[in-house]
Amino acid sequence: MENEIFVDKEKQEKPKVKIERKEGEPTAAFKGASWGALLVGVSSYLIGLFNAAMELNEKGYYFAILIFGLYSAVSLQKAVRDKEEGIPVTSIYYGISWVALIVSISLMAIGLYNAGSIVLSEKGFYGMAFVLSVFAAITVQKNIRDTQKARERD
Repeated sequence: MENEIFVDKEKQEKPKVKIERKEGEPTAAFKGASWGALLVGVSSYLIGLFNAAMELNEKGYYFAILIFGLYSAVSLQKAVRDKEEGIPVTSIYYGISWVALIVSISLMAIGLYNAGSIVLSEKGFYGMAFVLSVFAAITVQKNIRDTQKARERD
């Protein structure tokens, strides 16, 4: 009987320690969803590009637009957030960040519109993967910033 009690105590689950989220910090689910969206968007875009029946220079064009779009989106998100928090941001950097994002989106739209070798469904695929990737990059950057700020408060 004594052995049974001992075994039962070992089988009992230990209480799970709940990690407390800091005020203003995004939830783990939101962080995971943001990273997941970025991974799905970028990997889908790149796999589609790898398998596309395009010339190498055309693949390079679409790859460069993706990288340019991701960088400009993160840069703009940082500039907007810095400005909102009272961190000095030069107007030239703020303006260039906006122009860079607008140019990357425009280059993607113009490239897809004029691509005669790509069928309409592929154009939609590249457009949606690009938009998902850019939006997810902004969200991931925001989550990183919010987490860092929440932890600095303590």
